[in-house]
Amino acid sequence: MLPSTSQRPRSEHVPVLADEVRELLAVRPGETVIDATFGAGGHARVLCEDLGGHGRFIAIDRDPEARARFDRFAKSCGVQARFLRGDFSVVLGQLAQNGLEADAILLDLGVSSMQIDRPERGFSYAADAPLDMRMDPSEPVTAAALVNRSPERELADIFRRYGEERFARQIARAIVKRRAERPFERTADLVEVVRAAIPAPRRFGDGHPAKRVFQALRIAVNGELDSLAAALPSALQVLRPGGRIAVISFHSLEDRIVKRFFQAEARGCTCPPDFPICVCGKEPSLRLLARKAIRPSPDEVATNVRSASARLRAAVKTGGE
Repeated sequence: MLPSTSQRPRSEHVPVLADEVRELLAVRPGETVIDATFGAGGHARVLCEDLGGHGRFIAIDRDPEARARFDRFAKSCGVQARFLRGDFSVVLGQLAQNGLEADAILLDLGVSSMQIDRPERGFSYAADAPLDMRMDPSEPVTAAALVNRSPERELADIFRRYGEERFARQIARAIVKRRAERPFERTADLVEVVRAAIPAPRRFGDGHPAKRVFQALRIAVNGELDSLAAALPSALQVLRPGGRIAVISFHSLEDRIVKRFFQAEARGCTCPPDFPICVCGKEPSLRLLARKAIRPSPDEVATNVRSASARLRAAVKTGGE
């Protein structure tokens, strides 16, 4: 058995809420598991151990750098393992069309630790690097392109919608003014402009002043929320009856999409509330494994500060319990 997350050495990559994911997905030998966001393979190692050398493991990731990490994982996994590169919404849709059935699916959303820790990828506001933020480097639109080409109103909308940034309009205006002199190319340039656009008393009230803008740009560049909304129905289709799905999110926008999807599928009936009887005939397709989002323990947050904002929701597909 793997040590609990609080017992693992600090030098090891620690997957967020790993013990809770393991308990909720309850993987058994012989099952088929899909890790739709492979990353560094932290959760994959936990789940693969529970297969006990019998079963099938499918890893999905849009980042080509994940392939080398998967190859190392596959050598020690002990079961048939396959890597599928691409946006998980697209890949899960293809698997559903091909009739594949899975017993457990995990989605660990957002940017991975490896991407943040590689300054040249441009995800972090803490290091000066090219303003990139693409999870898949083959995609054509970078964060720099978005910042340099988008109209002021569109930028403000991105910052407000995806970053919940209260000073979105002021920041967008400052960006447009600055890019008229010279285009944005590096993260430090953007951080400087964002910091100056926010009123001084508000710059350090809730973390780094550029945190929300960087989050918003990353989500927009990678189409993360649209991808999540498309992936969830496909994941449900891939699950066989009795199969389990777990989703880890790191901000309210992601968690809201997951929460609403799970609740709608667990409710079943879509008739208006004033109807005396159900006429739609829709049965629940999911049963929630936890009514509320599961949060990391204080011990886990102390060990891994990046886990602080994590939220875990899980459900089981009805019909095979």
